[in-house]
Amino acid sequence: MVSISLTGKAVLISGGSRGIGRATALLMAQAGARVAVGYQRHEQPAREVVAAIQNAGGFAVAIGAELSRWAESKRLVASCVDQLGTLDILVVNHGIWEHAPIDQMTEEQWDQTSDVNLKGAIALCRFATERMRTRRSGNVILVSSTAGQRGEAEHAHYAATKGALISLTKSMAPELAKDGIRVNCVAPGWVETDMVRDTLSNLEERLAIERAIPLGRVGRPEEIASAILYLASDLSSFVTGEILNVNGGAVLVG
Repeated sequence: MVSISLTGKAVLISGGSRGIGRATALLMAQAGARVAVGYQRHEQPAREVVAAIQNAGGFAVAIGAELSRWAESKRLVASCVDQLGTLDILVVNHGIWEHAPIDQMTEEQWDQTSDVNLKGAIALCRFATERMRTRRSGNVILVSSTAGQRGEAEHAHYAATKGALISLTKSMAPELAKDGIRVNCVAPGWVETDMVRDTLSNLEERLAIERAIPLGRVGRPEEIASAILYLASDLSSFVTGEILNVNGGAVLVG
């Protein structure tokens, strides 16, 4: 039987307190990894994830950071290494999704979204790969979105940052390959998370969304976490620079 083991690996997951991040933290811990759960505001949910991992016999810590500032990203990575001993796998999962029609979008809305979703992602990659390069080994997985592939009306700032993560993946993968670092991306479609709860709780909107998905439903956080786990494991040892689409067939791109 083929199984996935991350025993001995140290993982940092940004946005790890809820949704996809929470599911990823729990799954990676089940695979044997030591897990750092990054969070910004949701400290209690982050500590609940840590408690769940510890109660199952795993090792986890919660680390708070404001990722719109580079210094905070640097501190998050350093704290992860201090508490876990090293950093083998980085999952860049954090992000915000706010409604903003293009003719009403404010500079503040753009700055907030780009600072968190893109600036914070690049900063984490910058400081994590600096550590990984010294060991000539590492694995970076960015979480983008179908919005970054096809755009999203009234969420142009979000789509732009998520599209940038795809470009970031394709840029870093060849740059870091010589250092033994793989870089890949998961692009989820609609997933049952707190971020989109209000939209999915509207029956009319939910039905319209589900009709546009060939598999006929939205995804579960655990289904995205499974794709992330695959990319984090040795089963994907010859995969780098790839965008893995997990969207129920809603966006068919190579």
